[in-house]
Amino acid sequence: MKGLETLKDLVSKFLKGSDVYEKAVDNFIKDLQKTLISADVNVKIVYELTRKIREEALSSNPPPGFTRRDWFIKIVYDNLVRIFGGDVSPQITPSKQPYVIMMIGVQGSGKTTTCAKLALYYKKLGYRPCMVAADTYRPGAYEQLRQLGDKINVPVYKGDSSDPVKIAVDGVREAVKDGCNIIIIDTAGRHGYGEEKALLDEMKAIAEAVSPDEIIFVLDATIGQKAYELAKRFHEATPIGSIIVTKLDGSARGGGALSAVVATGAKIKFIGVGENVDEIEVFNPRRFVGRLLGLGDIEGLLEKFRALEESEKLEKRMRKALAKGEITLPDLYLQIKSILRMGPLAKILQMIPGLANLPLREDNMKISEKTMRKWLHIIESMTEEELKNPGIIDRSRMRRIAIGSGTNIEDVKQLLLYYQNMNRLMRDLKRKRLSLPIKDLKDLEGLEE
Repeated sequence: MKGLETLKDLVSKFLKGSDVYEKAVDNFIKDLQKTLISADVNVKIVYELTRKIREEALSSNPPPGFTRRDWFIKIVYDNLVRIFGGDVSPQITPSKQPYVIMMIGVQGSGKTTTCAKLALYYKKLGYRPCMVAADTYRPGAYEQLRQLGDKINVPVYKGDSSDPVKIAVDGVREAVKDGCNIIIIDTAGRHGYGEEKALLDEMKAIAEAVSPDEIIFVLDATIGQKAYELAKRFHEATPIGSIIVTKLDGSARGGGALSAVVATGAKIKFIGVGENVDEIEVFNPRRFVGRLLGLGDIEGLLEKFRALEESEKLEKRMRKALAKGEITLPDLYLQIKSILRMGPLAKILQMIPGLANLPLREDNMKISEKTMRKWLHIIESMTEEELKNPGIIDRSRMRRIAIGSGTNIEDVKQLLLYYQNMNRLMRDLKRKRLSLPIKDLKDLEGLEE
């Protein structure tokens, strides 16, 4: 993205620089402010962001094994992620089938092309998408959608009516009859205040008639921070589920558009990163900021910080489980994910203060990576009730879980047996800690809350 490309150079210059740390931080912040403001990020957001970065950089110390300059880049990275949406992941998998998506936006935002991009995206995931041409306002709208549909081999429904509401209702009904399970409705766009009101009225009428499962607002990145007012008006007037930001690849003002949308409270689901029909991707703030900062240059550094954070989180959960003498299935899920990154559970337990001298049967905790990945899918396929109370999982539930996770009943049984053995281990360790030296016992105190 043109307006923010120089961030990579700022990072490289900072990491290689020889200035005194505080001076280097101040210089970096000045350059960061100029870069963000030139990318049309709101001035108030920029100054609040850089104030927090400077304050955190000069008042905190890096973890062992990291330099102050490494730590500073991590602080910059985390704060930029925050203004571009944080760690909240959009819901991509439809919650039901058929799933009706209504696309709205002003004229010229790339809405019709985005309908086709979205259809192709879901087609690649194995769904049967289709599009409904309910834009009767713009000449050539149906023809454009039809050509795009032909290009990606996705059906387009139009009907004979000139009433967009009737077209939408009939189109959805026909699509469901034909077995389509993702139905994307293209609606009209407008320019100007008076036309925007007409657009909102028409959009509400279609929404009331078809009851879409999700309304997606398509927003052009080239409008910069003006996106704030536009997204805010639509967000307040309609139950917008999410936003797709288009034309992000060639816009010097894209950073302004993204940060403005996030400031409204709306969620960005996808971004358009090119003109081709396959150039759309799920918006991930961490990946986006990583690109801005030169991911190739800092990926190793970020990976080290991720491993450290994961280690600390796992240690905290394990200490609590040991204090209680039991773990839950969600605990086990997080532990498996961490083990896949960090190594055997026995090795991790030995790193926890107070447990280094306990006799751990490592052979009982060895499990293959392939099996652990299966177990993650199995746990993901369980209901909330089953996660809280695994004792209710009978053979019928096992069969459903196995189908949902792409495994078999024996895999589910194996996971539940391992879970039981882990709880037996936790109870044994809780009893054995009573014989630990006083110093080691203190490490495990205060965790029963």
